[in-house]
Amino acid sequence: MRHLTILVPDGPNNLSSIVGSYKIFTRANEYYRQNGRKELFTIQLAGISETVEFYDGLFSVKPHTHIASITKTDLVIIPSLNHNYEKAMSGNKALIAWIEDQYKNGAEIASICTGAFLLASTGLLNGKSCSTHWSVANDFRNTFPDVRLQPDRLITDENGIYTNGGAYSFLNLIIYLIEKYYGRQTAIFCSKVFQIEMDRQSQSSFIIFKGQKQHSDDIVKEAQDYIEHNASEKISVEHLSAKFAVGRRNFDRRFIKATGNTPIEYLQRVKIENAKRAFETTRKTINEVMYEVGYADVKAFREVFRRITGMSPLEYRNRYNKDAA
Repeated sequence: MRHLTILVPDGPNNLSSIVGSYKIFTRANEYYRQNGRKELFTIQLAGISETVEFYDGLFSVKPHTHIASITKTDLVIIPSLNHNYEKAMSGNKALIAWIEDQYKNGAEIASICTGAFLLASTGLLNGKSCSTHWSVANDFRNTFPDVRLQPDRLITDENGIYTNGGAYSFLNLIIYLIEKYYGRQTAIFCSKVFQIEMDRQSQSSFIIFKGQKQHSDDIVKEAQDYIEHNASEKISVEHLSAKFAVGRRNFDRRFIKATGNTPIEYLQRVKIENAKRAFETTRKTINEVMYEVGYADVKAFREVFRRITGMSPLEYRNRYNKDAA
């Protein structure tokens, strides 16, 4: 029988991703047993403390065992750390070393939401793809520049390492892992029992673009402010670089280094974020919103909107604006 370790890191972390992982994998085991097959996993919660409290002591978890007692496991699940990832990284060094050792010993590793910070601290993600919650993407990118962050992705799967976008989308990752280990039929059963949508691959439609301003390049910040206040206008990179007296190539380089986007990509994201708000809060038509945010070509607007949000303008409006739909 295989072994599954669900980690319970020290510190104020996320309880739901621990409980949810445990419940769904336990149910998959039961389904196997009810259909005349042996349970696939022995499931254990493991940590470095006997008890970990959550939500100011309102709840507490007593792990089954200490990580030191697990010499070999097949799958490790790292739960979400909420927004306490800096404290978690400094307070769980033994856990980080254990994760690295288990991967080198053949285990697969899955991180949920900001659990990616704990996983990346091992160095195992260097040069690999990774997702985490879109709201902490800038912090993650600055902390781990050697990781290929893909914040639009809901799930990444590379060399036995899985990562997940965030929040309650961890349920999609668990169903993904159930299918990986137990098969499609068990995954379908669990998705129906727990009412979790299968085969979701993107968190693009949930992203709220607030601009990447956690950097120290004042010229780029000024350019970002200018873009945001003039997003409905036609702005070229040549215009921006001339306005801020920086050579075109140097301006591009500095902008990408500071924000992770080219100036054009940044402008597109600002325009589409404005369009999303209009679709959510008004009854304006697709064309009205398109012109309002500075597009004149319907095809171009739809293509950029779909690339950034993962859906068409009409699909987005129908999902998030009940009155307009």
